[in-house]
Amino acid sequence: MSRKKDEDSDELGALMNLDHSVVLQEARVFNETPVRPRHSRLLLAKILFLLYRGDTMSTAEATNLFFSITKLFQCTDMSLRQMVYLTIRELSTISEDVIMVTSSLMKDMQPNSEITYRANAMRALCKIIEPSMLPGIERFLKSAIVEKTPSIASAALVSSLHLFGEAKDVVRRWGNEVSEALGGKAVAQGSSFFGGSASQRQVASTSNIVQYHALGLLYAIRQHDRVAVLKLVQSLSGQGGRGGGWMGGGGGGGSALRSNAAQVMLVRYAVRVMENDPGLTAQLHALLEEWLKHRSDMVSLEAARAVCQLGSATGGQVAAAVGALQVFLSSPRAAVRFAAIRTLNALARTQAAAVAPCNVDMEGLITDSNRSVATFAITTLLKTGNEASVERLMKQMQGFMSEISDEFKIVVAEAVRSLCAKFPSKHGLFLGFLAGVLRDEGGFEFKRAAIEAVMDLARQGGESREAALAQLCEFIEDCEFSKLSVRVLHFLGDEGPATARPSVYIRHIYNRVVLENAVVRAAAVSALAKFGAAPRADAALQRSVRVLLTRCLDDRDDEVRDRAAWALRMTAADATRAKYVRDDSTFSLPVLERRLVEYCADAGAAARGRFSFGAVPRVSRAQEADARQRERLDAMDAVLTGSAVSAGPAAPATASAAAAAAEPATFSAAAPLYAAQLAAIPALAALGAQPLVSSARAVALTEAETEYVVRCVKHVYEHHVVFQFDVTNTIAEQVLEQVEVAMEPADDDAAAALRPVVAVPIPELRFDAPASAYVAFERVDPAVVPVAAFACTLRFVVKECDPATGAPEDGDDGFEDEYSLEPADVGAADFMEPAYLPDAAAGLWDALGADSEAVETFALASFDSIEDCLARVCELLAMSPADPAALKPRSKAAHQAVFTGKWLGRARTVARTRMTYQKGSGVTMELAVRSEDADASEAVVGAIA
Repeated sequence: MSRKKDEDSDELGALMNLDHSVVLQEARVFNETPVRPRHSRLLLAKILFLLYRGDTMSTAEATNLFFSITKLFQCTDMSLRQMVYLTIRELSTISEDVIMVTSSLMKDMQPNSEITYRANAMRALCKIIEPSMLPGIERFLKSAIVEKTPSIASAALVSSLHLFGEAKDVVRRWGNEVSEALGGKAVAQGSSFFGGSASQRQVASTSNIVQYHALGLLYAIRQHDRVAVLKLVQSLSGQGGRGGGWMGGGGGGGSALRSNAAQVMLVRYAVRVMENDPGLTAQLHALLEEWLKHRSDMVSLEAARAVCQLGSATGGQVAAAVGALQVFLSSPRAAVRFAAIRTLNALARTQAAAVAPCNVDMEGLITDSNRSVATFAITTLLKTGNEASVERLMKQMQGFMSEISDEFKIVVAEAVRSLCAKFPSKHGLFLGFLAGVLRDEGGFEFKRAAIEAVMDLARQGGESREAALAQLCEFIEDCEFSKLSVRVLHFLGDEGPATARPSVYIRHIYNRVVLENAVVRAAAVSALAKFGAAPRADAALQRSVRVLLTRCLDDRDDEVRDRAAWALRMTAADATRAKYVRDDSTFSLPVLERRLVEYCADAGAAARGRFSFGAVPRVSRAQEADARQRERLDAMDAVLTGSAVSAGPAAPATASAAAAAAEPATFSAAAPLYAAQLAAIPALAALGAQPLVSSARAVALTEAETEYVVRCVKHVYEHHVVFQFDVTNTIAEQVLEQVEVAMEPADDDAAAALRPVVAVPIPELRFDAPASAYVAFERVDPAVVPVAAFACTLRFVVKECDPATGAPEDGDDGFEDEYSLEPADVGAADFMEPAYLPDAAAGLWDALGADSEAVETFALASFDSIEDCLARVCELLAMSPADPAALKPRSKAAHQAVFTGKWLGRARTVARTRMTYQKGSGVTMELAVRSEDADASEAVVGAIA
């Protein structure tokens, strides 16, 4: 059926100006006899357009419309029937009694129906059917899955994948049919798309799309069974007895997959197996190397991308992947070149030397007609090149900045930002480039990335410091984004007072008070306060700042006035200046939230006293900066690897993110969740009266591929220790009851230090449904720090069950069984809460006094460097470094570091280490600890011994 172009244009224009009520009035045509196919088809298109546009319909309107449309089933016009299916699917979510159309849809699903009817009817029926009614159409779907017609089989497989989320138990029973579809042949039946009769003819399928959909559904069914997934990967990859040419996708004796899309999915599943079971890394790496040679570009690119992202890949394996990507750089297809250069760009951030052999090929891509490819080529060359080539590349990049989208401008800005630390002598060049892009048009994320790069230049000091600050001052003079102005003003307040001429920046900041909106004015007042409170500020400068702040008291916005009044009072005395401005640490927000919730939930807490902020750990500015840097790199990884649609880096890091990232393994960001989970268990609810000191990260007590997977999490209270055992049953034919963990002390000291008080078993543990058992111990003597190990045994009652339903078989009493686990232990580090303590290295150390000090010297011959020793000491002490930079010693011969924490969540503790290294003798370390609790000092020193 053909129509003139002017008629198509008229109909499109009519769709753009649709009125909701008019369309509903026109829908009365569906009740007419005979049915007018073309008119009805156009009206259905209007309804779909309204729904896709976001127009809302009431339930009554949708229901009436739905049942009017069902009357169109009497017409056999194929094009109209397809529109009916589409409209029914969209209206089913807002209409009532949609199940009434099931009989019409099932009639179209019969084997003797037209092929197009069957596929579309299945999609519509699976969209509207309730999970409880699925067994009624199970026979149709199972037969459709193994249908030789690709369109029908794919429709059944995709519909089953959608149903899997709501009816897992039913869909799991179709595993055999899905496996049959996965290994099916490529010749099938089909029909003419526009044919109105039921005539069918043989056609050859060249897409093999059925295999892609079947593999996706089969993985969904088996994804929680690691052994089954491994067998799936091995069987489909042709591992074990494969013949020559199996990766080409055609020959026999090898892989059964002819679909390139399915091969790509298989590569991803193989990588997941490697991540879950490191023992299979070597075996599956060989598969990845074979996939690198696949004749399909998409499979080879996916394999190269997987190798580059795997942390376990060796230098030779990465080199092979880079070699495959190098070939794709000269591909005539832009999409292939883009995928290859983007993968190389991501790899260059961590392994620039491995990408360097591709420099010549990437040079040729700088002039690529596809500007996205050219952008990635230049930014990759910037990472892999030397100082001599940077200036030339920067000039080339500046030439086409106006031709690329903001997404790739952000990539460029981030690349320049990373070069600032690599080539200090080129800071002037980088600053000039960034100044130029800041003057250009661009969105918020791009401008934010550019000013963050300028800020990094300012932080690194040197000759470009004041030039970078001057550039930021120029930027805020004409900035259209209030958030960016606030960010720059905050930065100027931090860095400006330490410059040689702070008054220059005060003028620019006060201009914002005069000219900007209330949000920016308030930020400018806070920045001015920092200049007045700076240690280096002379009396004249402080007087000038106070005069400016006094003028702000008449501002029309109350937030600005309040900040100005606070700043005037704060800058009046040195003690308040040091407390409110110079101390730039902040609270760990997850812990603060948890403590506030606990305080508010306790009815008697207010009567006992006010909330104590002393129990909340603090986060230093350096820790927050580290967390922000990590978030920026993670966001860029998402852009470079294509794992996220958004190109912009994440929002600035909060103190909560910094706290979670900067603290050692014994502190968990999930502690508030654990506290709520423990409080919800009646047998353990009484422990909630004590503050939760720490929740350690989960430790595996079994291998990942065993029948029963067990992980242990330790929760430490002031007087109790709770062991949480997360148990997963990986055997589909068994259900476990009364699952508990028996813990036996390894020695008499352990038995004397901790006394068992309660054990909470798991009543029933079904297949792939993790649950937790608990064992709680009480500290016998609060003055003694328990250092104990426990032998652990998993005990349970085994019953046979139906794998489809998970219900135990009738009359099966089961039998008792047990399973040995790895030992669990508790030590001094579990009672320490990592916490940032201001002025720990000097003022606090002196304030704690020598009376509580414990000192010990250790000869650590097993360490080959001070850096390795520091990392291990930080883990054993479970304390936070006072300065994160101290974990990267500049000298290989001698180093000092300070660690801080709170013993039992309350007693401030400082540990000072002095280390020397001699080749052949290892590391010699002196550890000195002071604490508000004298017992804590001895316990911390004992953690190393």
